[in-house]
Parts: sequence; C-alpha cells; structure tokens
Amino acid sequence: MKDYLSILKQYWGYDAFRGVQEEIIKSIGEGKDTLGLMPTGGGKSITFQVSALAQDGLCLVITPLIALMKDQVRNLKSKGIKATAVYAGMSREEVVIAYDNCIYGDYKFLYLSPERINSELFLNKLKHMAITFIAVDEAHCISQWGYDFRPSYLNIGIIRTHLPDKPILALTATATSKVVDDIQEKLHFSAKNVFKMSFERANLAYVVRRVEDKKRQLLHILSSIEGSAIVYTRYRRHTKEYAEFLNENGFTATEYHAGFSDRLKDEKQEMWCTGKVRVMVATNAFGMGIDKSDVKLVCHMDVPETIENYFQEAGRAGRNGEKAYAVLLYAKSDKGKLTRRLNDAFPSKDYIRDIYEKLCFFFQIAMGDGFGCRFDFSFDKFCWLNKLGPRELTGALQILTKAGYIEYVEAQDYSALVWFRLEKEQLYRLRGNGEIADRVIESILRSYTGAFADYIMFDEEMIAYRSGISRQTLYDTLVMLSRLGILSYIPSRRTPIVIFKVRRIEKEKLVFPPEIYEERKAHRKKLIDEILYYAEEEEICRSRMLLRYFGEKTDHNCGVCDLCVARKKQNTEEEAVKDGERKILEILSEGSIYITDLLPHFHYNEKRLARCLRNLMGEEKVRYDAGVYSLAK
Repeated sequence: MKDYLSILKQYWGYDAFRGVQEEIIKSIGEGKDTLGLMPTGGGKSITFQVSALAQDGLCLVITPLIALMKDQVRNLKSKGIKATAVYAGMSREEVVIAYDNCIYGDYKFLYLSPERINSELFLNKLKHMAITFIAVDEAHCISQWGYDFRPSYLNIGIIRTHLPDKPILALTATATSKVVDDIQEKLHFSAKNVFKMSFERANLAYVVRRVEDKKRQLLHILSSIEGSAIVYTRYRRHTKEYAEFLNENGFTATEYHAGFSDRLKDEKQEMWCTGKVRVMVATNAFGMGIDKSDVKLVCHMDVPETIENYFQEAGRAGRNGEKAYAVLLYAKSDKGKLTRRLNDAFPSKDYIRDIYEKLCFFFQIAMGDGFGCRFDFSFDKFCWLNKLGPRELTGALQILTKAGYIEYVEAQDYSALVWFRLEKEQLYRLRGNGEIADRVIESILRSYTGAFADYIMFDEEMIAYRSGISRQTLYDTLVMLSRLGILSYIPSRRTPIVIFKVRRIEKEKLVFPPEIYEERKAHRKKLIDEILYYAEEEEICRSRMLLRYFGEKTDHNCGVCDLCVARKKQNTEEEAVKDGERKILEILSEGSIYITDLLPHFHYNEKRLARCLRNLMGEEKVRYDAGVYSLAK
C-alpha cells in the first residue's frame, strides 16, 4: 500500500492533509464504514481519491451531481488517472462501454448516479468489477431529513447485499445531527464512525442587508470590498441582466448558468478564474469543483431555499483563510417568493395526476404500455401545448419521479463521442472519401488521442473550426463516415429526458405516499422557515446561528458578522455617552454653561451631546433655563 502523503504530493502537489482528511482516509483504508462531514472547500474528494489510489481495484463513487461527475472525471484524467462516469440520459451503448472499461481497462474510478444502482445491467456488470470501496458523495440525500432527499439513494442498500465486505465512505458538506444518524442507519453502517470538521469559518463575515434596491446595494458592496466575487441569483435571466448592469457601472463581470454549453461554461469559468473578469454572476449551477481560494465576496441576490444551500454557496468565499464576506440581500418581497416556490414544488395531487395523463398523451402511450420507454422531452413545447407554467410543471415531474412513475432528467450537456473502428493503417489506406472527410479525420486525430481504442469525447465546434466547415457539414460528414463503418459517432445533445418506470395506469390510481408528498412538503417548509429566521434575526451572532443549525455548539460570537459589528458599535457608543455624561457633570461643577460652549468638548458631535444632556435631565442631575445648562440643586 502506497503512502497516503506521497500520493497527495504526487497527484495534487500538497505537502499535508487538511482537517480530518487523513483520519478519514486511514479509517476507510482500514475497511471501516466511515462518515465524513466537511464544509464546502474542506476537500471531500481528496479523501476517497487518495484512498482509492492507495489500494488495488476500483472505487465506486455515487453522486447525484452530473456536472460534478464530469468535472471530477475530467480532472482525474488530466492527472493520468483512469476514470469514467455513468448517469441518466446516456445511451445503452455508452453505458456498456463505460462498465466494460471498468472491468477490463484497469480504471480506478466509476462515478455513478444513484438511479443506475438497481438496474439489471449494472448489477450484472458489478459481479465482474474489482470494487475496493464505495464512496457516497452528497450523502445527506439518503436521509428524508436532508435538504435534498432522493429516494433513489435508498438503492445503495442493494449494493451492500452484493458487496457485503466492502466498506462505505459517506461524505457531505451539510448535515444536522438528525441527518448524521439517519445516513449511518440507511447505509447500514456496521458501527457508528463519524469524522467532523468544525463548520466555523473565523475569517468569513456573514452579513444580511435589508434593502429594496438590491442592484444599487450590490454596487455599493463591490465598491467597498475589493477582489474576486461571486454573485448568486436564482433565475437564469437575471445572470445576464446583473452582469450587464455591473459592466455598465465599471465592474468587469460575466454570467454562468446550466443552460450554457460545456465549452461556453469553461470559457466563462476561465475568464473568472484567471482574473479577466472580477465578478461571476451565476445560478447555483456554478461553484462545484471550482478551485479558487481567493474569493473575497459571495453575494446572494435571492434568498436560497435552505440554510444548507446558503452555507455551501457562501463557503466559497475566503478559502485561503483571509478575510472575506458572505452577504445576503433581503427584501420584504422575498418571504412571499419563498412561499410561492414551496407551492410550485408541491402542486396539488390532482394537478400532478393531470400532468401524468398529459405526458402519456404527449408520448402516445396506451394504457398498460410504456414500461422502460425513454423519450427526449421538449419541455417548452409541452408547456405551450398545455398552457402550463414551467415551475409548477417541474415540481409535478419531480414528484412523479420520486414516486417512481417516471424518471425526469433535466437538460444536461452530453459531449459528442467518436471511435474509429478501423486500425490506423487501414484508415490511412482508405483516404479518398472526399477532401472534407479527410480534413475532419485529420483534425480529430491531431486534436485527440485514444480514438482507436475507445470512444473519446470531442468538441464538435472546435473540430468544425479547425476543419474549416460549419457544424452542420461536420455532422453530415461524421454521419456519412459512420455509415461507411469507418467510425462510430454519437452527436452531442442537450435535451430533457422522460423515462417511464412502470406501465401506464389510470391517473386516479396514482398514489403519492406521505413520505413523498405531505412529509416532504412540511419538511421543506421548515427549511424555508429556518432561512427566513436567519435573514430576519437581529440579535444572535450569524455564525452562531449557522453552527447551531448544524449541531455545533460554541460559547463565543464571531465578532465579524453584521450583528456582532453593530453590537460593538452600540457598546462603543454607550461607553462614549457615559464618558460624555461624566464630562458634562465635571464642567457644570465649575458653573453654568451655554450649549455652544459644550459642543467643542464633544468634537461638535451634536447627536451625542444631545443624548447625554437628555439622559442627565431625565435623571434630574442637570437643569436647563433660558439657554443655559447647570447642575440641578
């Protein structure tokens, strides 16, 4: 077994582990079921990646975040580590190739979405995989009391029956004490075993600003705090609006959301990471896996739905340990917006049943048919045809998914894939399919390696540019070469997907158990109440509120949040007033005096002087007569 520290140094360049990283790595290395609680930026991925590289075999990583899967697979490959991912929306051919690579290709990591765990294909392939241990990222998703409960996570128990001697490493950045216990129970830990880093961020000042004109307040904040910044907004349309507003007012900014192509996301991320723009205006799609430690400000224009979401996003500021700020802008209307979000996420059961029936009509599924059928889903067309609102529709689709009737996968970017079926020598002998085809083949082979051994991801836009042709011409050329058997081509695509998990039934027979609907709605409301309490509280230290939420007790205030700073100012002012009162009594002991003669003693601070005199007269220590102040007799 390799030395953990040498692996860390070789692949990541770090000289030492942080926090509880090494303890977690040693625990899973000893074959113990392990739960690691590490705040955002704590280095969760290092724990299972170093552990896996220190052992022979394959690490199975279960995570619901497709963007994070892709990002980590890309990063591992850039370090020369073999890794692949399987998630909802991939074709069967793509999935089989990924599984076979893990069986025969000496791969170290297989990233898997939880929905794939109980598929017959995976379980058959699992028998031939040399699994070392199972890493469960975002482990709070397995708990009904976690802020993002996903019934598909309960399938992890199936893997334990197939791999009874393989330990589990569960990881999460946000979990209450109740969720911590639930995670270990649901994952069938052989014994409780938790390693927790403190969630306290002494260098991070949490601030809530109650304002109605959030844009102007944002300008003021950016003018006051120098350095790199992230501005979060809930709505995609606002990312462009706010970025343009900032650029118009002298702050370099760009926008980011899940609707962008992978290439555009990478370009914008690169602009921000390298400092070409100061501000990234983004939805919560931005931030996972971003390794930028010098962020000085994270500002939320909209109130997140949970403390967990807020804590995770705010935690992207100040990872280098230097002073940073997490600012939440709160307006009177925000409370109503959160209530509407709750209602959109949990529309009426009759509405959900109607959506199910409309889906069946849309895809022309007859009663008793549809099991396993997979469809590309034109979300906008469905809304238009049925005169539906997108948010309420999304809520209905997600509940139908959690109830097990369908699987709805929101739009994701799937990169184009190509695999040359001929040997390199055969390919060169077969040149003559036209000048454009030859240019395309040459551009792919010059830009990428490994295309003769397996499918590789490639950027269609870049290859079209290098070949001097349009995207459509590239597509037509690759389809032609595929038909000739020269290569196998899977175009990039971006569309939501609906998969029917059971045969169509009458809508009246749809059942939504309390744990899917009533209990989840009540729990979601409780989470919203918690974030509203945080935003509206005016006495308790912000850091203490957050730590208390996560079950961490502390006996000290942070001293840097807006409420602590206000309290310091108030205490300082109270002391100054007491000193002023003593000064006035001392002056009046020598005789009466006009207020204009008192002002210089207070550095012309009229408000403080007036407060001191008001207090003294209220206590009947000083009296006022004809413009003159004197001691009361």
